Amino acid sequence: MKTPIRRTADTPRERARMEQITRADIAAFGAGRAEMANAMIEQSGIRVRPDRSRGRAAGINPSGRFEPTSRDVFDDGWNSFEDLPPFKTDVQVEKPRTIITRNESPDISFDRSINPYRGCEHGCVYCFARPTHSYMGLSAGLDFESKLFAKPDAAKLLDKELSKEGYQARTIAIGTNTDPYQPVEKQWRIMREILEVLEARNHPVGIVTKSALVTRDIDILARMAERGLAKVALSVTTLDRKLARTMEPRAATPTKRLEAIRALSDAGIPTSVMVAPVIPGLTDQEIERILDAARAAGARDAGYVILRLPLEVSPIFKDWLLRHYPDRYRHVMSLVRSMRNGKDYDAEWGKRMKGTGPYAWQIGRRFEIAARRLGLNARKSPLRTDLFVQPRKGSEQLMLL
Repeated sequence: MKTPIRRTADTPRERARMEQITRADIAAFGAGRAEMANAMIEQSGIRVRPDRSRGRAAGINPSGRFEPTSRDVFDDGWNSFEDLPPFKTDVQVEKPRTIITRNESPDISFDRSINPYRGCEHGCVYCFARPTHSYMGLSAGLDFESKLFAKPDAAKLLDKELSKEGYQARTIAIGTNTDPYQPVEKQWRIMREILEVLEARNHPVGIVTKSALVTRDIDILARMAERGLAKVALSVTTLDRKLARTMEPRAATPTKRLEAIRALSDAGIPTSVMVAPVIPGLTDQEIERILDAARAAGARDAGYVILRLPLEVSPIFKDWLLRHYPDRYRHVMSLVRSMRNGKDYDAEWGKRMKGTGPYAWQIGRRFEIAARRLGLNARKSPLRTDLFVQPRKGSEQLMLL
């Protein structure tokens, strides 16, 4: 066998391998120790070779946290690694029974959402949705970016759920977990079919994306916006194209996102910008510039979210930071922990999005001052729910024939 794989049910072993990231983190906080931290991770064998993960953000692919086995791929001396292909995007069909996801989270503005895809080819290294791939028995690392699940029956399921007796229309959020306009949407067109159902039923929708592909559906979104049924938010993390390329490798460039804001706004679609996530010590100095650029492009509202590092996202992000910005590692992680009560992440309601402490307060005030200066968030226009037309059931439709 050219590439032997050793399988073991020793889950503590997998944890021990991931603890190398923790030990490297400790080493990196010593003076000039970033090189040592990188060497420790390299020697642990958890990093995927750069030529295999080219075009992806994550540099590791640990086993899912619910898996009873861990996998080690090692070279047996026959140069077998030379034959391994790069990671390619693979899409499988998922057939859920329902498509609308409900939530009761007290710190977000919507109670229902739709995710046309599981996993995201954009591959943003900081994505808080990465840990959800563990529920599929896959890794939150490279698997999340390359092993995707599409839901082609989403539109049919949506129409069925909207027709249920007693359904009450409220804004459906799309793009709150993984991006509905990620590259594979060009072929699958699931998001377009969902919008067609929502338009037919006069159902309000709010979209968050970092893809210029959203402009493909301007025709539908513009008609819905005329009736107060649609709004779109573009996420802009940085205006630095080089940084965006390493951090969000398959997402639209910052320039393309600003152009999308302009196109949507010119079409009469309420458009906002999300400065998300704000990464302290890396992108936080760009808050005002991003808001300026988005306002000039036509955005009328804005929001921000502080970097979140839950579960597997923390080691994936730290490994990325050591690989690409080792000189900033101590500064970035120190600021992150200053806003998370000394931890990498604090999931407490009301704190997880904005953080706490002096630095988080400073970011919040800078954002508010810049937004006020630019006239952003000056007036809120909630989407309409009174126009909703519930689909007729099959028997009722036959009566019209």
